[in-house]
Amino acid sequence: MNFPDLASPALDRANRHLRLDTLVRLRWLAIAGQSLAVAGVHFGLGFPLPFGWCFTAIAVSAWLNIALRIRFPLSHRLHAGAATTLLAFDIIQLAALLYLTGGLQNPFSILLLAPVMISATALPPQRTLLLGGLAIALATLVSVTYLPLPWAGPNRPVLPPYYQLGSWVALVLGLGFTGIYAWRVAKESRDLSDALAATELVLAREQHLSQLDGLAAAAAHELGTPLATITLVARELARLAPPDGEMAEDIALLRDQVERCRGILGKLASLQDDDAGPLDQLGLRLLIEEAAGPQRPFGVPFEIVMTGEKPEPVCRRNPGMIYGLGNIVDNAVDFARSTVSITAEWTAARVVLTIADDGPGFPPDVLLRAGDPYLTHGAGENRAGGGLGLGLFIAKTLLERGGAAMEFSNLPAPASGACVRMSWPREVFEADLPRFGYKP
Repeated sequence: MNFPDLASPALDRANRHLRLDTLVRLRWLAIAGQSLAVAGVHFGLGFPLPFGWCFTAIAVSAWLNIALRIRFPLSHRLHAGAATTLLAFDIIQLAALLYLTGGLQNPFSILLLAPVMISATALPPQRTLLLGGLAIALATLVSVTYLPLPWAGPNRPVLPPYYQLGSWVALVLGLGFTGIYAWRVAKESRDLSDALAATELVLAREQHLSQLDGLAAAAAHELGTPLATITLVARELARLAPPDGEMAEDIALLRDQVERCRGILGKLASLQDDDAGPLDQLGLRLLIEEAAGPQRPFGVPFEIVMTGEKPEPVCRRNPGMIYGLGNIVDNAVDFARSTVSITAEWTAARVVLTIADDGPGFPPDVLLRAGDPYLTHGAGENRAGGGLGLGLFIAKTLLERGGAAMEFSNLPAPASGACVRMSWPREVFEADLPRFGYKP
């Protein structure tokens, strides 16, 4: 079972961006703590310190919070660059307060770890390294240049240089350890979240397909009787109508389409048939011919290009794969203006099949969700009505069950048309082959 691409819109990583409200609330908490500490030391303990400058630094942080509240809604999510800038401001503001209150001698210097830890849990590693480098640089600066530590009495303690060096080393090691630890824990959590989200998507798609399997079985059963009646009536009309009459061609077309309906119902009934005989294997060209053959009578020419060295890839006859490819070819024929191209390429490692038409291509809104079920879209030039996307969804699911990775795109300008690319690892494409030899 293949999991969806984690970079797809269904697993958009934007929901991992930091919410502005989170940083604003944390900053208000820091502002409250800084204000209480400065006021408590100055008024409560009576220690002299540059009170005005300290509250100027705190006020700048408060004004930034107010401006962010006014400018952005509470639910706004910050991109990595904006979040990095705000966290860098917090590091600079805290370093300014440490400069005014004793540098690394101040026990609150440990708070330089906080912005780096926040970055490690929510931002890319490069951003965390940048913030960690900024914190280390400013810690180094305030370890050698700072105003005296606030203290009562004339005899201020003078901490030895080795103690300050030890404080600096401890801070640097703390930045590295806590940053890496927080990043690893957050990464494991994100990986688990990705796996759960991908599993939910796969289970949802399998549930849709299981429901459609039941509907297909019911439709095959219900359509059997009216198709038999139509076949009987068509035979009677063919017997009664003159062989060279005006209705002969229409009656022949009617009988052909009835047989085609019978063939489609037969394919639906055989999708779960895994009992392949020893000769039930196909070369890549025969696989393409079998999938595309039913579409040849509709007047749109096919261009089949085979590119690769011998030997040609061989796969087990898989009704699901044939049905999925046929459905994609059917869509290409429906929308093509003049031609459909099928290109097969292979190497020792991969097998790639590309189906393209020269029609209008996928509309941008449909291209983002191509292969999703119940996707209503506008009609192409050759269609009278829109579709729900069920056929493409079924084809995509059946092919991915067989190990294919699928990509939907439009042909680059100035060409126009839709392009569906299917890629298999060669060992997956040729898996479960009978032991009997086959030469394409």
